[in-house]
Amino acid sequence: MTFTRRDLLRLGTLAAAGLALPALATNAAPAGIGRATRPLRILILGGTGFTGPFQVNYALARGHKVTLFNRGKRPSPEWPGEVEQLHGDRNQGDLAALKGRQWDVCIDNPTSLPFWVRDAAQVLAGNVGHYLFVSTISVYADGSRAGIDEDDALADYTGADPMAETQQTLMADVERLYGPLKALSEAEARRRFGERVTIVRPGYIVGPRDETDRFTYWPHRVAQGGEILVPGDGLDPVQFIDGRDLGEWMVRLAEAGTYGTFNAVGPAQALTLDGLLHGCRAATRTRELQLTHVSPAFVERQQLEFPIWVPRGSGPYAGYGQVDNARAIAAGLQFRPLQETVVDLLAWFRNLPPERQAKLRAGISREREAEALAAWHAQAAGQAPA
Repeated sequence: MTFTRRDLLRLGTLAAAGLALPALATNAAPAGIGRATRPLRILILGGTGFTGPFQVNYALARGHKVTLFNRGKRPSPEWPGEVEQLHGDRNQGDLAALKGRQWDVCIDNPTSLPFWVRDAAQVLAGNVGHYLFVSTISVYADGSRAGIDEDDALADYTGADPMAETQQTLMADVERLYGPLKALSEAEARRRFGERVTIVRPGYIVGPRDETDRFTYWPHRVAQGGEILVPGDGLDPVQFIDGRDLGEWMVRLAEAGTYGTFNAVGPAQALTLDGLLHGCRAATRTRELQLTHVSPAFVERQQLEFPIWVPRGSGPYAGYGQVDNARAIAAGLQFRPLQETVVDLLAWFRNLPPERQAKLRAGISREREAEALAAWHAQAAGQAPA
């Protein structure tokens, strides 16, 4: 299996505008962070997971006042005395802490279920000026088309009433329902908040704090050097966004009062899988490296799973490396160089406990890679069936 519906979960949840090469070094994020012209009162639903802390850090640096609302299960000691923290459980309809309060902006990070939007709106409608919702490119009905843009048709939901079912019931079929439920959540946001809504649809979100290891697999493997098994011919396009670029841009969208729908994917110019790997090599300064490309048919036959990679030209998700991002770039989305993403990600990863580093949560093990490489070379030498 090369790419499953489960791989799409939290897409949104690696775009770097560059490989630290001149052609991809444009559109870089500014080095300094200035104060916003007008400070905002920002409510962030979630805020302690992957991208949320980046939003908080950037918002504070810009001079905004930040309130977090979540279940309180993840301690957030990064901002002592700087951030207001409110607790409640949206799956239980417990939003009492938000009642009677007003904010200029609400950023909704974790919602995958439309009744979460409905319940939040019942408390926040009229008390929030601008609602930003983090969605996903999984909402599109046809993921096979190159050049998917924000006006493409969305996936239809089929199933029980999503407003009546519990989270546990709906998420039990998450591989099939993830995209359609996000699409319903988008529609509910527009229904409840009208035109003052911003929908942000990321693809793969990567960088420091990424616990999925989907992107981490590649720079980690490149840093180890030697012969690397690479799926396809290396020319398949890849897209991703650094979580910091995503989080900071959402704050800027709030500052500008920018409404609409945007595909939050990068880089600014097309990037191939081989381009990504050579960029990782430059960032990690790996000297001894050999890329051995194997056919998609071999990958399928060997039942190998590679993250980020999507074979171009065929398959239900063939367009996921070629999503149109022109509208987001026009709205100010910027990408830091790939080298910065890779270096910072590996520094974060190498500070994790040794047992956590020992077994990545995505990709294949070195042992499995060695077995597959041996099989590929034996096939090439005519010692194994094609």
